Parts: sequence; structure tokens; C-alpha cells
Amino acid sequence: MTALLVAVGAAAGAPSRLLAARLLDGRTHWGTLVVNLVGSAVLGWLVGHGVTGHPLALVGTGFCGAFTTYSAVAVQAVNRGGWPGLAYATGTVLGCLGAAWAGYLLGA
Repeated sequence: MTALLVAVGAAAGAPSRLLAARLLDGRTHWGTLVVNLVGSAVLGWLVGHGVTGHPLALVGTGFCGAFTTYSAVAVQAVNRGGWPGLAYATGTVLGCLGAAWAGYLLGA
């Protein structure tokens, strides 16, 4: 049952990420940044709120796991190159940590 819930969540998360990228990405990858910040905040809220079991599998692992993307951040940072790429990757990681922390505090 858990694997099915993860798959269902992922089936919603991945297309949502694609839609955000198509709507927001341009020269700067705002879509990738937004989905990573939102996904981190949602997952932080779930954990802070004490969500476990099937709901966490569906929304946390499934949806948030497919919605967020570290691999795209890595590729986008490498494509930018040099200091701009490093700044983008560092800013994304720090921003997502902050969003997860804020979500956790809101859920706790």
C-alpha cells in the first residue's frame, strides 16, 4: 500500500514541477527554485506536524519527492558556471533549508 501511495503522490508531483518550470523558467530558473522552496516547506510542515505513515508516504515521499529536484539545480548551476553557478546552488540549498525549517516551525 505504501509504494502505491508514493507512486500516486509522485504522479501528481512530477507534472506539477513540469508545469511550474514551463510557466516560470526563463533565463533564470524561477520554476525550479519555487518548487524546491515550496516542497521543502511542505515537507518541513509535515514532519513538524508529526505526520507519519500513509499520509507522509503520499504527500512527503511521493508528491514532495517528485515535485522537488536537486538534479536540475545541479545541472543549472553547472550550466551557469563559475561564481554565478555557485551562488545559485548555494542560495537554493540555503533557501530550502530555511523553508524546511520555517515549515517545521509552522507545523510544530
